[in-house]
Amino acid sequence: MNTLLIIKALHVSFMVAWFAGIFYLPRLFVYHADNKDPAVDTQFKVMERRLLYFVTPFAVLTLVFGLWLIHLYGSAWFAASSWLHYKLVLVTLLYIYHGYCFKLLSDFKLGKNSKSSKFYRFFNEFPVLLLFGIIFLAILKPL
Repeated sequence: MNTLLIIKALHVSFMVAWFAGIFYLPRLFVYHADNKDPAVDTQFKVMERRLLYFVTPFAVLTLVFGLWLIHLYGSAWFAASSWLHYKLVLVTLLYIYHGYCFKLLSDFKLGKNSKSSKFYRFFNEFPVLLLFGIIFLAILKPL
């Protein structure tokens, strides 16, 4: 089997698993921000923490296999692939987003959430836009 294709398949698989969680977590934040019941509040905290800690290894493995792919393709390919540079900017924004989810999780845990469910509804759309950009760049390679 071709090592490059195996690494690429693993990269995409872990990315899909990561995005499943990164799409769902902000929806939990939406419902949590609207909640007034202390028992439900506790349940949301558990669900959010478990989900974020569950998908974080997928984020790490996405990065590992993505960097491995760049290494396998080589530095000349990397230098010539302008589309990839733009993709990596979007990917960096996604990792910042993921990190910010830890801050939001902490705010909920400490009872310090100051954001509305409307904020979280918009927050929920950001990774969708990043995903569209990342996929279009990776498939179309316009630059």
